[in-house]
Amino acid sequence: MLRAPWGRVPAAVAVRTMSRVVELEGALQMEPAAFRAAYFAEKPARDEKHLVFFCQIGKRGSQATQLAQDLGYTGAHNYSGAYREWLQNEG
Repeated sequence: MLRAPWGRVPAAVAVRTMSRVVELEGALQMEPAAFRAAYFAEKPARDEKHLVFFCQIGKRGSQATQLAQDLGYTGAHNYSGAYREWLQNEG
C-alpha cells in the first residue's frame, strides 16, 4: 500500500514520483535486485499490462507514464483522474 502525504492506495508501489519524476528513470533502469532493495517490491516487467502511474492531481503521473513508455514499458498507463478521483470513488 502506498502511503503518501495525501493518502493511501492499496497495492501501489511508491517510486518517489511524488516529488521528482526524474528519479523514476533511474528506478526503471535498475537491475531487479537493486529495485527490490530500494523499493521493497518486484521491478515491473517491460511487458507488464497493468503498470499504472498516478500522482495527486495528474501532471506527474502523465509525465511518469510517458517516461516509462519511452523506456519500453509498453503497458504503462496514466490514471488521469489522479489520487483525488480515486479517493472520491473509494470514499
